[in-house]
Amino acid sequence: MRHLIKYMVRSVLLIATFGFVAMSCNEQPREEILKVYNWGDYIDEELLTEFEEWYEEQTGCPVKVVYQTFDINEVMLAKIEKGEADFDVVCPSEYIIERMMRHDILEPIMTDEFRADLESTGTENYIEKYISPYILNQFGHIIAPEGHDPRDYSVGYMWGTTGILYNTEYVTEEEAMSWNLLFDERLEGKILIKDAFRDVYSPMLVYAKTLEAREDGLIGKDDTLPLNAEVRATLGLSEEVPTIEDLMFDSSDESIALVESYLKDMKRLVAGWEADFGKEMMTQNKAWINLMWSGDAVWAIEEAAEVDVSLDYVVPEEGSVVWFDGWVIPKYAKNTRAARYFINFMCKPENAVRNMDATGYVSVIGARETLEAMELLTPILAEIEECDDAEERAELEAARDEILEMGPTDLSYFFKDENGEPLRFVGENGYEIHADSVYIDPIMYPDKSVIDRCAMMHDSGEQTDKMLEMWSRVKGDNLSPVMLIFIIVSFVILIVWGVWRKVAKHRKMKKMLKRRHHERKIK
Repeated sequence: MRHLIKYMVRSVLLIATFGFVAMSCNEQPREEILKVYNWGDYIDEELLTEFEEWYEEQTGCPVKVVYQTFDINEVMLAKIEKGEADFDVVCPSEYIIERMMRHDILEPIMTDEFRADLESTGTENYIEKYISPYILNQFGHIIAPEGHDPRDYSVGYMWGTTGILYNTEYVTEEEAMSWNLLFDERLEGKILIKDAFRDVYSPMLVYAKTLEAREDGLIGKDDTLPLNAEVRATLGLSEEVPTIEDLMFDSSDESIALVESYLKDMKRLVAGWEADFGKEMMTQNKAWINLMWSGDAVWAIEEAAEVDVSLDYVVPEEGSVVWFDGWVIPKYAKNTRAARYFINFMCKPENAVRNMDATGYVSVIGARETLEAMELLTPILAEIEECDDAEERAELEAARDEILEMGPTDLSYFFKDENGEPLRFVGENGYEIHADSVYIDPIMYPDKSVIDRCAMMHDSGEQTDKMLEMWSRVKGDNLSPVMLIFIIVSFVILIVWGVWRKVAKHRKMKKMLKRRHHERKIK
């Protein structure tokens, strides 16, 4: 996951509440406390209280959740490696999971003992029943010591892509479909880059190697690199052609220098390297393109629409990153039983949907309940069928036409039945839903054609320091005085605005959940 301004605000609140939390912890034995360490704004916090009740119902044991947040993977990892806090459940990104596996600081989650415990308490195994096979396959690519299956030590939580958020008034979709857009002279001072070196390094390396392969005649002038060796062989390409998956492991000195040259060339056009303020600048027309994560893009597009700013998001055709965050249990965890039950609870389909509603990010759960909740077309069709009011019907039909204009998305790679076939079923409203042709937000759930050009990043090991040094050299002092003033003013505004948004979002979610409940009650 991917978030600095929020961290500053949250830090102030944390200082004010730390004493209270510490006193609360001291009132209960440690074995009745579950310490969760997660990204900020990355969960429906009402689920924390509900877990406490559910866990006691299932096991007969009381538990109190102590919930803390972080905004930088490396800060979280440093605390765990130094043993500064005895967290029971943590949610790192995929490359940090690799580092944790290499350093042997994780407890297995899926054990025979845990499966037997679930069975003895009559608790459904949501983890192994509902996580998408695509996610399981990707987590199987996490590098782990010999004899260790990373899927036994980590369970997926959220996932997404890295791409380009752009203002449709100034940039066309065709232009945004190439990383070349980041080097467009007319966009000088209107480009923002995510201040996350890994998420910038990998796409830039893919872009640079694509241009090299074209120049060397290894691929056609309009062709892109294959995803993996299997695709390369199918296309009859030379083994000299690098694959996108191979490049996700490439942190050689030569590649670091290559990416640095591209980034330095881009730097003169960049308005700033943003940790979290990019979304606001895009919604306010202060910037026109932003290299960012899909979940942040969803938020920005929705907010921009409310002030008549049109934004969209794409993953460039050369290829990019698909990232994952997952739950792990540190070796020093004090309450491993509650930790495993917590992870299982988060994999319950209805809880996955609530977390998506609360965060804007996409759950790893591939259940039919998840697909039906996120599918856009059939609820509108059902309302049209039952609507007798002409004016309301016209509005619904306009909404239907807008959804149809989006076109269907192929999610056959993500939602599969027990036989491994694309999921197909009749929803509660009586309409069929087909995973290989579904009307859904394509930013949250990318089409198979997009996934076929995205690969997972890996830990750069001993080369990490060199990559960080490169990143520091590239960024330098790139903020203009105007940009600096804007950030300071925005920070002050965000404190007030953030409180208002959370209240509004809470009311919106309650209304939505109430509507879903009402619809199901009628049916």
